[in-house]
Amino acid sequence: MPPPPPQPTTTEEEDGEDAFTEEVLRLTAFFRKFYYNDLRDIILDADASKLHFPLVIEFAELMDSDPEFAGYLYSSPRDFLPILDTAAQRAQSEMIKQSVDLKREGKQKKFVHVRIDVSGSPLEFPETSPSIGKVRVKHMMKLITLKGTVIRSGGVKMIEFERDYMCRKCKHRFSRCPELEAGNRINLPASCPSTSSRGCVCSSFEVIEDTITCHDYQEIKIQENVQLLGVGSIPRSMPVILMDDLVDIIKPGDDVIVTGILSAKWSPDTKDVRSNLDPMLIANYVRRTNELKSDIEIPRETIEDFEHFWKEHEYTPLEGRNLILRSICPQIFGLFTVKLAVALTLIGGVQHVDASGTKIRGEPHMLLVGDPGTGKSQFLKFAAKLSNRSVITTGLGSTSAGLTVTAVKDGGEWMLEAGALVLADGGLCCIDEFDSMREHDRTTIHEAMEQQTISIAKAGLVTTLSSRTTVFGATNPKGQYDPDESLSVNTTLSGPLLSRFDIVLVLLDTNNPEWDKIVSSHILNENFDKKDKINVSEVKWTLSQLRRYINYVKNQFKPVLTKKAEIVISSYYQLQRKSGTHNAARITVRMLESLIRLAQAHARLMFRNEVIQLDAIAAILCIESSTTTSPIVDNIGDALHSNFTNNPDEIYKKQEKKILKKLGLIEDSP
Repeated sequence: MPPPPPQPTTTEEEDGEDAFTEEVLRLTAFFRKFYYNDLRDIILDADASKLHFPLVIEFAELMDSDPEFAGYLYSSPRDFLPILDTAAQRAQSEMIKQSVDLKREGKQKKFVHVRIDVSGSPLEFPETSPSIGKVRVKHMMKLITLKGTVIRSGGVKMIEFERDYMCRKCKHRFSRCPELEAGNRINLPASCPSTSSRGCVCSSFEVIEDTITCHDYQEIKIQENVQLLGVGSIPRSMPVILMDDLVDIIKPGDDVIVTGILSAKWSPDTKDVRSNLDPMLIANYVRRTNELKSDIEIPRETIEDFEHFWKEHEYTPLEGRNLILRSICPQIFGLFTVKLAVALTLIGGVQHVDASGTKIRGEPHMLLVGDPGTGKSQFLKFAAKLSNRSVITTGLGSTSAGLTVTAVKDGGEWMLEAGALVLADGGLCCIDEFDSMREHDRTTIHEAMEQQTISIAKAGLVTTLSSRTTVFGATNPKGQYDPDESLSVNTTLSGPLLSRFDIVLVLLDTNNPEWDKIVSSHILNENFDKKDKINVSEVKWTLSQLRRYINYVKNQFKPVLTKKAEIVISSYYQLQRKSGTHNAARITVRMLESLIRLAQAHARLMFRNEVIQLDAIAAILCIESSTTTSPIVDNIGDALHSNFTNNPDEIYKKQEKKILKKLGLIEDSP
């Protein structure tokens, strides 16, 4: 812990001023040495609409250059941050004097705010980077760093930042700033602060006209990441105050790292409730980390393991694929089709922009419709573990925001509160009891699933939020599932909503004595015979390894369709359109896009950068499994009773031949 900063007394006023000037000179030299180009860009900036300019500096560099000042900055940021701003102004002034180009083309900017970036610096230690729930009194008035997700965002307001007053008696002028902790109220001194020898004690002051300085002001609320908390822990949140150039740069659902001064404000007055001090953070620097959401540190050795694994299965690729699929939800026996669908949904396809500038999403959506006890919730929970950013909720939603977004009133001001789909932006949103969602969510989720945005116009707040998320839903059928009726009738979900799901798997718990015998013996063996529980070949595909693999193939491979794959997908789509009478709501242009996405996801799963015929046929089989009547494959089998086969590569060759014949791509042999 650094020593307390020196506080100059009135008798040592001159010494204090000298120390201040010396520190400013040192910091000015520091800025000119390390941040000359940044300051040059600020001086040359000709954007008349900008008033405030950020100068982002790295705390690690400041620590190396001036460790004593860096220590004081951490322990008393309120006293020492203004010194940095003063030094930045002085550095600007010196650069303009010494450069003819800057003097001719540039202009010194009045408001340059030094922002402290703590990434890779000692401020990232637990003492200075606590989780929001671990913030304590010892952190008060210190420079700390908090990580979290923006769950609420207020409007941008103007705040009175400084005002000049004059004593009515001795005409002494002084300035006062509002206290953010006291609801932005300006507290005037009890007597004139004049330091003249006469010692004026007047308590009457008047405001000097045209001396009021206003700044932009916004309040947001951040919540700690649920993924990092244990079971049963309640995620804590904290209000954050943004000012000047920091306002309006983040929105609900963004992941942020905020560096600022921890302070506290009085809670609102409520009858019969004691008023307490609520912690809040006055932000100095905000960094969005949305781009880093899906990044996991993958060691080089692990990547080599993946490459070696596929080299081993070069001639039996489907056997290698099935080894990976077996590690998805290993406690559930069989259900090969569901496990394949889960893997393809998590990996996803490649997003692209068409000629008109419209984005075509790369994230597939999946819906499980099934009887109770068929393992739907187990798959939802396991999929959430495999995704780096996931939100699990029910159709009704656990907050007022529900699944999408809502406007809430907080302290007399309307604020946006993000729901599950916005908080899962860039990840996975698992929705159980999908059919029980609220009415306003039913209408909004259409846009969220296809356009991957959520537009809101409530209480005067008109905006659009991102929801680039994969939706994984689960629902029970309405009563007894009737195979003769369409999915819309069986699930009470509308046709347009069902068409947005790439895969809809129906799990029907039919009476099958052979299957029941196999499943019961599997469960009993799992409980009592631990020796044969896992094969040696499956050991390497642990949960963490599976997460790394999915993350690696998503970021590494951008598969493109080969000519053969295009022909197979096109022929299948045309055949479906001709014979699509039973589930007409599902057979739309979206089915063609779904086939492409699933084929790309399968190519990624197979560790390839191109979509071949095998991937196209695997995508067709997935789509086929989600229909009760099929024009292609007879007796494809119930998804619930699908099992892993011993020779998947040989069986695939037979399926491929049969499908290509049905599509008319090969002729029947005589």
